Amino acid sequence: MEQRMRLDSQWSKVNNKWSIVLFFLIFPFLMSPSCKTKKQDTSTESTTAATITKPAFSADSAYKYIQQQVDFGARVPGTAAQQKCATYFEQKLKQFGATVYMQKTNVVVYNGKSVPCINVIGAINPEAKRRLLICTHWDARPFADQDDSATAKPILAADDGASGSAVLLEIARQLQQKNPEIGIDLIFLDVEDYGQPEYELNKKQGDFYCLGTQYWCKNPHVPNYKAENGILLDMVGAKGATFTIEGVSMQYAPTFNKQVWKYAAQLGWSNFFINDVTDQIIDDHYYINELAKIPTIDIIYRSYTTRSGFAPHWHTHDDNMSIIDKTTLQAVGETVMATIYDF
Repeated sequence: MEQRMRLDSQWSKVNNKWSIVLFFLIFPFLMSPSCKTKKQDTSTESTTAATITKPAFSADSAYKYIQQQVDFGARVPGTAAQQKCATYFEQKLKQFGATVYMQKTNVVVYNGKSVPCINVIGAINPEAKRRLLICTHWDARPFADQDDSATAKPILAADDGASGSAVLLEIARQLQQKNPEIGIDLIFLDVEDYGQPEYELNKKQGDFYCLGTQYWCKNPHVPNYKAENGILLDMVGAKGATFTIEGVSMQYAPTFNKQVWKYAAQLGWSNFFINDVTDQIIDDHYYINELAKIPTIDIIYRSYTTRSGFAPHWHTHDDNMSIIDKTTLQAVGETVMATIYDF
């Protein structure tokens, strides 16, 4: 036992001696590349956090695009306003250099009525393999079921429809001036807001919201269409808006969602983009995730003070130009533009 311990001790001394020799022989070679790599990684992270560049985006232009949509009247499916606004989107996207696809079909809404549905798609860099989808709905709700009066009258939908569409148009204008390295698909989705009014929810069952989105998911504008990620904009123009991290977004695209909120924080928009995870919403992005299998997030106004959890003007006649705020448009526009250029 003692002999074995002494042998072990002597062998340990020999091992220690050669370990020291080997250490000093190979130490310079080990340190050089590893220190360089660590230094580069740290430098990249700190630079990204400290020097993110504010991308060009004009809230004045976006505001004008909202006004032009509202001037057509309520863009309810089956009206002249719908046809005029669809043509307006087509012309603006072509003006900004996008390849435009017009999807025209009919869908059946909650009351059994067949209405025209017009999805408008503007493709930037249509040949690029890597693609990012940015979408919004553009139709107006045909009734104000959350209002106290004139509930049967359609709403102007300045925020709930027109604001997201305006941000997409301004994005198209900016991308014409500074082309991204990836492909961008700007998708204006129709017949999103023709779902059954609240007082008929117990009478009609079925997926009567997001009908234009459901159609596009099953019939994409190009065969076998695929994007790496998607962003949905919904009610992104109102004063005092807060955008929480929505539950479906975190289920299907958590890493991407956190990255977009990180861009917002780096740009100084944390007062709009709140790091609270809220409940799941069946919005356009739900169907894009489920049917098209594209990990898509929702930037949508959520409220802590209303019964619905949405903006106070949601599905009411207060959804008009008086509640639109350029600072909110700027916050959303810059955040999406930063996501595009750094994707």
